Amino acid sequence: MATVTEIYHMLDEAAPFETQMSFDNAGFLVGHGERAVDRLLVALDITLDVIREAEEWGAQLIVSHHPVIFFPVKRVTDEDPVGRKLLALTEGGIAAICAHTNLDAALGGVNDCLARAVGLHGIGQLHQDGVDRLGRPYGIGRVGTLERETAPALPDFAREVKEALGANGVRFVDAGRPVRKVAVGGGACADMVGDALALGCDTFVTSDVKYDGFLDARALGINLIDAGHFPTENVVVAPLAELLRSQLPGAEVRVSARHHEVFSYL
Repeated sequence: MATVTEIYHMLDEAAPFETQMSFDNAGFLVGHGERAVDRLLVALDITLDVIREAEEWGAQLIVSHHPVIFFPVKRVTDEDPVGRKLLALTEGGIAAICAHTNLDAALGGVNDCLARAVGLHGIGQLHQDGVDRLGRPYGIGRVGTLERETAPALPDFAREVKEALGANGVRFVDAGRPVRKVAVGGGACADMVGDALALGCDTFVTSDVKYDGFLDARALGINLIDAGHFPTENVVVAPLAELLRSQLPGAEVRVSARHHEVFSYL
């Protein structure tokens, strides 16, 4: 039976934590490293609902994408949301490992999953940040093509993206270009529009786009789809669970059934 620390090292092989961005706080964040794990829950975020789910199921570890501790913590009490989560984890004996921007950038990580989910082929990097210790290139974003006889108009492709990602809604700006070459950036990657344009993309799929980002995209002549933070990143959760399942034959691995999109649309 693997320990929390051994599972951390498995994740570090797939998506080295040393490649995380400077602002990030990915890694082994809560718990006892030598604790054996026979039940592991995977989620995009560690919420109180996810922690309760893990505790009720008897899981010893939660692996998430977003860090449960992002900003420095000066106290751990039940008077704020982060404190309540940390108390619930420690009191429940549940460890937390969070693979964030390292998983965004890794081959087979968030952005590869997103590119495949929206139907892209010939997937390559949108921006290469470096090469990891095993010689693998890493970087945020991916680019690929739609291999179709007729390129769809943007509203049609936006509907396909909404359906493929299970999004409650999408926002988009139509620059009037048929969709052929597409860039994707899971999460908040609107600042990479220039990278997409430099690679000849007619369309960029990302999330958390500000108003001026839509204005700029139209002026620059690139279609822009905001498909939401949760939908563009949650695509990695099931593949991550499958990776862990394949490497932990003695453990049960589940995807959280309680964590869903936080936004509702009218």
